[in-house]
Amino acid sequence: MIAPSPNPPVLKRLWQSLLDWEPRTQSGWRRFGAAIALTLLAAWLRMALAPAESGGRFITISLAVALSALYGGFAAGMVSTVLGMVLVNFFLVKPYAALAFDNPTEAFWLNLWHFLTQLVVVSAIALMQQKRRLWHEADEAVRLSTRQLEDTFEHSATGMAHSRLDGSWIRVNQTYCDLIGYTRQDMETMSFRDFTHPDDLGLDLDLLARTLSGEIDHYSIEKRYIHQKGHIVWVHLTLSLVRTPAGEPDYLIAVVQDVSDRKATEVALRVSEQLLRQAQRMARLAPWQADMITGRFSSLGDAPAFLGMPTTNYGADDLLALIHPEDRALVQRQWPLALKGRLRYDVEYRLLLGDEERWHSVQAEFERDAQGRAVRALGVTQDVTERKQAELEIQRLNASLEQRIQERTRDLKGAYDDLESYSYAVAHDLRSPLRIINGFAQALQEDHPSLDDACHGHLSRIMAASKKMGELIDGLLQLSQYTRGEVQRVPVNLSGVATRQLEELAAADPGRRVTWSIEPDIEIQADPALIDALMQNLLHNAWKYSAEVPDAHIRVFTQDTHGQRHYCVNDNGAGFDMARADKLFQPFQRLHQAHQFSGLGIGLATARRIVQRHGGSMRAQGTPGQGATFCFTLPDGAE
Repeated sequence: MIAPSPNPPVLKRLWQSLLDWEPRTQSGWRRFGAAIALTLLAAWLRMALAPAESGGRFITISLAVALSALYGGFAAGMVSTVLGMVLVNFFLVKPYAALAFDNPTEAFWLNLWHFLTQLVVVSAIALMQQKRRLWHEADEAVRLSTRQLEDTFEHSATGMAHSRLDGSWIRVNQTYCDLIGYTRQDMETMSFRDFTHPDDLGLDLDLLARTLSGEIDHYSIEKRYIHQKGHIVWVHLTLSLVRTPAGEPDYLIAVVQDVSDRKATEVALRVSEQLLRQAQRMARLAPWQADMITGRFSSLGDAPAFLGMPTTNYGADDLLALIHPEDRALVQRQWPLALKGRLRYDVEYRLLLGDEERWHSVQAEFERDAQGRAVRALGVTQDVTERKQAELEIQRLNASLEQRIQERTRDLKGAYDDLESYSYAVAHDLRSPLRIINGFAQALQEDHPSLDDACHGHLSRIMAASKKMGELIDGLLQLSQYTRGEVQRVPVNLSGVATRQLEELAAADPGRRVTWSIEPDIEIQADPALIDALMQNLLHNAWKYSAEVPDAHIRVFTQDTHGQRHYCVNDNGAGFDMARADKLFQPFQRLHQAHQFSGLGIGLATARRIVQRHGGSMRAQGTPGQGATFCFTLPDGAE
């Protein structure tokens, strides 16, 4: 039975293993041991297969030398050579340990020829192995370099691409694809023209043409790509041309880096600088610096243009010459003290710029050395001419206004005194006719009892009307009285005032059943007479409008609203409609019919006038049939 041939891949791997064999990977004792063993095996086979006297003894040993050199290298091959020569000369032919050749000369030349032959063979094998090793190392280095280049290309943080001269792609790394949002499959059908911003394409093509023509060999620009999703991507592009050994253009290498963040920062910085310059121009604000060693001052930006300064660089004497003579002493006093750190430099002075006088407000800070000496000043100057002119105009107007106010006050006081005199005169003159009307009506009623009922009714209405008119005159005089004079603020016990007045009301109307509750110890700072009139009007109002309630109740209390103390009087009487509340505090305005509740409609107007004189305010809240609450404040130290 014929055995099948070995598997070709196995033979190929075996042959490749022999080609890739590296003696240096084996230890020394294994290489030399193998050389000795192979040599001894070769000698034994020679003796076993054929008598040594038949000749060809060195041929057997040569095969062992070749195998030893292949396995163990040059040294192992030479060990096998020397050992084989010893065996051939002394141990292959009997008597052993004796020279196997009868002719020493022949033995010498045979051994020399064998040694030289084996030296050549072993050297050739060693050289072949060295060449093979060097070639293998070079091949590994090439593979490593290729892999590193591939890794550099594929895993670079920047986009990299190789393209043909017509713009189509040879290869593109993933970073480039991610940068513009397309896949590699998409890129195969595209060129850089398809996603370059139209406004940047012309410059790119022009530089590319110059590169292909040999005018330049590479170029770098910042350009815009249009991302697959539509937004703009700013990149820094470097394009290089690779030529063939003959010097002809071969392909292009493109390296792109995303600089969108930097461009956005640059745009934001430009906008910020523009806004800063605009703000400086609008505020007429100019920065400057000064070298304390040279004594030179220099403006930054376009400060001289809106400050009206003649130059951007000037000395201390030049600046001092521009300052108004009346303000130079101030600057000469403040500047040295600021240099020594004794005070902050913040001054306003006038400059004489041609025929114009300008006001400048100047502030400065100082950089100091290790000894604390000022070496540089950083400051800002603001043109405050308009403000200073406005301040001077305001001062002039204030002086004029104060004078006018004084004159107007005198006029108003005179008019007020005249009005007061007129009011008293009118009141006095009106009282006399009223007394006459009332007296004659009463006399007619008493002297003519025979008059019919209609006449007596007319006389009664005349007397009632004259009485009403007298009360109105008294109310007007009272209201006028509460608007005059100074308010004297002293401690007043509001609880005591309310208790006393309610007791007086109860004594004057013993038929009424009214209960009341008063919060104890309500202390205020107010005018006692005015507060007495205020509480009299509020409590009388509560007493009157709760007359038709069987269980009338009046309450005096305080409450805090929005951090302010309110003093309140509450009743459970007739109440009022809040839609008409604006008429409550107007003189002679009433929310109820005269036949329901008597009165002139002047009490609440008087009460509010008293509160206003104390600097406070009054409010009212009510519901028809459920009572009313009147609250007032006494702010600004009145409490």
